[in-house]
Amino acid sequence: MQPRKLRADAQRNVDALLEAAKTVFATSGVDAPAKEITDLAGVGVGTLYRHFPQRADLVVAVLHRGIDVCAAAGPALGAEHEPDAALAEWLRRYTEFVGTKRGLASALHSGDPAFDGLPGYFMERLEPVLGALLDAAVATGGIRADVSAKDLMHAIALLCQPVRGEDVEYNQRMVGVLTDGLRRT
Repeated sequence: MQPRKLRADAQRNVDALLEAAKTVFATSGVDAPAKEITDLAGVGVGTLYRHFPQRADLVVAVLHRGIDVCAAAGPALGAEHEPDAALAEWLRRYTEFVGTKRGLASALHSGDPAFDGLPGYFMERLEPVLGALLDAAVATGGIRADVSAKDLMHAIALLCQPVRGEDVEYNQRMVGVLTDGLRRT
């Protein structure tokens, strides 16, 4: 059975809530007050809880949307850029996505069953996209062939761990060092 399509105004509210939650989670973490999210979205707290009854529902929806956006960027970048440049740009976007999820790791390891499917969804959607970009870059001879998409995803996730006093630009710089190490010289 297909989920019921939302009215246009309800869909706008959901979109506004997801964008606001994404912004608030990046600055205040996933445990930020609901009021902070609803104020930014321009909706009431009741609207938040109507669409996302539990905090975990909102976190999962924000992550699904971010994963989907990141996955969709791969083919578009591959069509617009040379393989090495497409790979580098996608890795930058992936780093931004992973690096701005403050409090996500603790939420995912909280034992809440709402998060059980996220790691699988994450890998299912993103690993093939990165794999295709990586394969294309390797085929040009500019990137080493001994690193897998899974290796890169895990390495970047580790490089995006919060560092006291640093922000996502620091993570980007560290991933840049990693990316430079992929190049054949």
